[in-house]
Amino acid sequence: MNDKRDLIRRSMIQNTVWIVVLGALLFISAGSLHWPAAWLFLATLGGLSILGGLWFAKINPGLLAERMRPMMQKGQPNADKVFMLVIGPVSMIWLIVMGLDQRHQWSGMASGFQALGFALFILSLAISFWVMRENTFAAPVVKIQVERGHQVIRTGPYAFVRHPMYGGAIFFFLGVSLLLGSWWGAAMTPIFTGLFAGRAVIEERTLIAGLPGYRDYIGQVRYRLLPGIW
Repeated sequence: MNDKRDLIRRSMIQNTVWIVVLGALLFISAGSLHWPAAWLFLATLGGLSILGGLWFAKINPGLLAERMRPMMQKGQPNADKVFMLVIGPVSMIWLIVMGLDQRHQWSGMASGFQALGFALFILSLAISFWVMRENTFAAPVVKIQVERGHQVIRTGPYAFVRHPMYGGAIFFFLGVSLLLGSWWGAAMTPIFTGLFAGRAVIEERTLIAGLPGYRDYIGQVRYRLLPGIW
């Protein structure tokens, strides 16, 4: 019980820190706290992250603990470490660009697109929760989790695409950009798409080499990120 309470405490602290960092990047670059869409984004993300942490602490504390581990780990391919070093700064630039867009009102986006963005944002979070509910090995880094009995997952979203979490991440970046009213942020979506596509290739090389049955799974599920596309 004490271990679970400690896990919940660390999860809440980590989520709170992330929300504060995201908010600081957005509001400082925007030069104002008067940005309702940003508050909606942060409140929704923060609230659902905390609820998700409580849920996974109950149903799968091992996965929650794994997802709170560092972004650089033993056994992680060097290519994935490079990905981590790139995705962080690019995400920061994305947030700052949207804040500057808000400050200078470059986009002037219609409210209908912002509503669509909120829907895509919620969809991305739903996909992430679905993935983690189905895949107890959904670690934040690429690696074979021998100590946790790593095996191929073929159910839930994995019956449709091999990397549903990355597909959901693409919806996240596009959806948040639209929600925050930034065409400039949305224009960076192809960059994130390319990064996650590259990471999917990195992950598949690792899984084919070290996870029994993964090559057969590739033969069963054709698409990596988006059904019918790639």
